[in-house]
Amino acid sequence: MAESNLLNRLDGLVSRFEEVGTLIADPAVIADMKRFVRLNKEYRDLEKIVATRTEYVNVLNGIQEAKELLETEQDPDMRNMAREELEACNSRIPALEEEIKLLLVPADTQDEKNAIVEIRGGTGGDEAAIFAGDLYRMYVKYCEDKGWKVEVTRYTEGTSGGFKEIIFTVTGESVYGILKYESGVHRVQRIPQTETQGRVHTSAATVAVLPEAEEFDVEIKESDIRTDIFCASGHGGQSVNTTYSAIRLVHIPTGITVQCQDEKSQLKNKAKAMVELRTRIYNMEYQKYLDEIASKRKTMVSSGDRSAKIRTYNYPQGRITDHRINYTIYNLSAFMDGDIQDCINHLIVAENAERLKESEL
Repeated sequence: MAESNLLNRLDGLVSRFEEVGTLIADPAVIADMKRFVRLNKEYRDLEKIVATRTEYVNVLNGIQEAKELLETEQDPDMRNMAREELEACNSRIPALEEEIKLLLVPADTQDEKNAIVEIRGGTGGDEAAIFAGDLYRMYVKYCEDKGWKVEVTRYTEGTSGGFKEIIFTVTGESVYGILKYESGVHRVQRIPQTETQGRVHTSAATVAVLPEAEEFDVEIKESDIRTDIFCASGHGGQSVNTTYSAIRLVHIPTGITVQCQDEKSQLKNKAKAMVELRTRIYNMEYQKYLDEIASKRKTMVSSGDRSAKIRTYNYPQGRITDHRINYTIYNLSAFMDGDIQDCINHLIVAENAERLKESEL
């Protein structure tokens, strides 16, 4: 892409950036909270593009000035400085252009949202539930390192440990945009705790990562919800097991049912359940988008088809393999302790390359 063509596209976005900046200061816009939130998001996105454009223009000007100096300047020291400046600017241009092209490709608007994560033991019985528990601990450690907050909504324990199912919310900066790559089937190969002959078994757990819907994303009528209140079960002592604090919400038009019993307070459980209900209703529409892009991006095959096997954890060899991008490393112990960022980075790079290819920039 020629420099002039790239700058022309950026100039149009600068105009929009200035327009949005004016709009978000308008009292009429501020009064319309839904529009105000949407424009604020657009402003932050455009701010990144405008800042990168400014750097790009400065580098182009630096190249031009260095060339002019080399043509007119006789002083050896000044000529050396001009050559160094020219070399530095020329080496910066390719990376800047790639960055700009990526910024010009429309991002997934859900990436900045919080996430609701579901982990379920799949094939493998008790061992699958134990592995689901291992994955949950892996994500909790990763989230702690990122400074994200994890809150469990509900869980069902496995008979030999781990979880048959565990659902939790993750709150922080751009959570969904990072954790979305974890959706899919995770396969484990190891000797189960329940195995007496020392044979390696293959088990699996499924992970689903959903972008958490905000109140502005989905409007739910109170008349469309049936609320059931009951005693919580499981661990937690007398107050959990004897107080009517657990909440089940049924969305009558869609039949979607969610429940929460993690908190002792009925109000807190209802608030958590409402977040999950909104998210599940919202994701019925969002899934259509995921299905559309799944055929184009191998990195997102898991989100479009959550039955797809995305990763294998081989304990005898200490090996992790992500099948979407043929990524293999031999640090399984650290990986299960939450050191998964390198794998996610590789997936992000692969998806960005696919996004650029789609856009044909």
